[in-house]
Amino acid sequence: MTDGRSEPGALRRLFLSELAGTALLCLIGLSLVILMFGAGTPMARLIPDEGLRRLITGFLFGTTGASIALSPVGKVSGAHINPAVTLGFRLMGKLDLRTTIVYVGGQLVGAVAGSLPLLLWGAMGRSVAFGATLPGPGVSLSTAFLGEVITTFAMVVLLAVFLGFRHLRPFTPAIFPPLYAIMVWAESPLSGTSTNPARTFGPAIVSGEWQGWWIYWAGPLAGMLLAVLACSALAKRIEVAKLYYFDSDRDRLFRRVSRG
Repeated sequence: MTDGRSEPGALRRLFLSELAGTALLCLIGLSLVILMFGAGTPMARLIPDEGLRRLITGFLFGTTGASIALSPVGKVSGAHINPAVTLGFRLMGKLDLRTTIVYVGGQLVGAVAGSLPLLLWGAMGRSVAFGATLPGPGVSLSTAFLGEVITTFAMVVLLAVFLGFRHLRPFTPAIFPPLYAIMVWAESPLSGTSTNPARTFGPAIVSGEWQGWWIYWAGPLAGMLLAVLACSALAKRIEVAKLYYFDSDRDRLFRRVSRG
């Protein structure tokens, strides 16, 4: 399968789009983490309940991702901003190998680019490793790994369901705020709720914190693989490898080529 856009200029646009989207996700999303949980933050006094702060942080993080999907990034590349999502579309036959590599490369570079400005948070950012995802205190690597598998599985299954049914498709970005609110509230004490290898990679580079780094590749990819297998019957119903369907001429070309 191919996406019909493999010429160098189109691939460059896809790379830059995923770079920009992932950079924004890391810059905005991880700034929220630092603001909510960094040492000396006023949010600890305003919202003393840590669970409530986790819930709000997850909701806002998901809102950031949804907004990127509805932005020009979504029109150009589909706003995957997550290697697990891109590889899921690849396994469902919606992207060719060359385009998949371009997407993942853009996401990893974008994650680093978006995480570098987090250094401006100074001591507050350092106190939470600039939003790096790490196994929780006393949490085993196997438990953190399982948490990443389950949360990524839930995310990809919901994506497949919403993208697979035409009447649900326009609402796909809306799943992210409530989904991440629940997942961050319930699971982040175990693994930090990454579900996204790029989101983990960026702050790891900046902070130098690599504890259990393999979890945040193996867990999301395992969860994605299980979700693709569970939703294999829906794969043929997914017309465009985008989180929001804009019904543009480019998307219609994508759909025709994918069916060819």
